[in-house]
Amino acid sequence: MRFEPKDPPRVFTVGNAGPIAMKDCGTLRLAADEQVTLLTESGAEYDVARKEWGFYATPSLNGRLEGFGLRAVLIQNRGTKRYFVLLVERGHEDGFERYLAAENLRIVHWLDSSEACAALDRKLSEE
Repeated sequence: MRFEPKDPPRVFTVGNAGPIAMKDCGTLRLAADEQVTLLTESGAEYDVARKEWGFYATPSLNGRLEGFGLRAVLIQNRGTKRYFVLLVERGHEDGFERYLAAENLRIVHWLDSSEACAALDRKLSEE
């Protein structure tokens, strides 16, 4: 693993409802079979694992991620029609709902439990 900090961070603007200043703080380079864990102030964890073929973008949706206090959700930007997988920290759903409304986003499907993943699987199997 090699971290290359950006000092000062590169600042750029995002957001549909109003400008949000994002800070690009650096680049993290992982070799195959390396992992990093990101933590929130409340202790929620998010692992990213590198493989020779690419990345595990999240821990298991209905296992470790759920146990780490994060809820995966597939959303769509109504304007651009682009899709994103977001991770919502448990207890912060109200802020997430405000963000969805402000940024013109819609929930396609929650991916935060065995039941939710199985329901999506069944729905796709019927098509």
